[in-house]
Amino acid sequence: MSLTASAPFDLLTIERLGVHHGARITGVDLVTATDEQIAAVRSALVERKVLFFFGQRLDPDSQVRLGRRIGELTPSHPVVRGIDEDHPEIYALDAADNGFADVWHTDVTFVRRPPLGSILRAVQVPEVGGDTQWADAEAAYSSLAEPVRRLADQLTAVHDGTREFGYYLAQRGGNSWDDETYARLEPVQHPVVRVHPETGRTGLFVNPGFTSHIVGVSEFESRGLLDLFYGHLTKPEHIVRHHWRPGDVAMWDNRSTLHYANRDYGDFRRIMHRITLRGDEPVGRGRGPAHR
Repeated sequence: MSLTASAPFDLLTIERLGVHHGARITGVDLVTATDEQIAAVRSALVERKVLFFFGQRLDPDSQVRLGRRIGELTPSHPVVRGIDEDHPEIYALDAADNGFADVWHTDVTFVRRPPLGSILRAVQVPEVGGDTQWADAEAAYSSLAEPVRRLADQLTAVHDGTREFGYYLAQRGGNSWDDETYARLEPVQHPVVRVHPETGRTGLFVNPGFTSHIVGVSEFESRGLLDLFYGHLTKPEHIVRHHWRPGDVAMWDNRSTLHYANRDYGDFRRIMHRITLRGDEPVGRGRGPAHR
């Protein structure tokens, strides 16, 4: 099914993959796209949450240029430096250098202002396996039973990058993010339910990769609540899946999704290059940011 009804989407051919999220975009070259097409892509990103483009000709330079046309770029990562001095914005996920993402997560939620979104380019894909899955955090929230939604609205969670990146930081030193150089990873607090700053829609904003616990409840209650949220987020009806091919590019809204990269390709090498767009401080329902 294509969305061609009204501007700006009439500049794109959009094939929906799910009722609420995921779309294949055709008929646009991300290197030579017009400003109007880029604006349409930016709108589609917010509306469809995850976008896929096939047969693109991006290289490191054009990937960075594309990101700058869509939003303000961050450095590659708070801990991991960019691929080289000319591309400090590009974060390499290389299976040969422990570049795995085989846990459900939302990118870099362990900082005060997590990224708005990400743009991922397939550099080298395995012969088999290596798919990525995205979960719709807004659809998951809206399909919770009302009493559970009311409870979630009141909760705050701690996000901590130490488990995933603490050892790397200790061995190699940190990077710059939000005008500071990361020498250590301090846990931050975000609302469990986040209001999308552009659409006003609400979604669950917790993830197994970086959420350590819920504030103000016991450890047992925290684990039970998080397991409930994680199980609901990753129900099959909330997920779209992409099989990578050379030249593929994916974009996703980090404010309304989680993702998981399947590690099922044996000894094949998988290399992906990611850039992230600068975001803002998450805000909960009826309250401001929960950052401490």
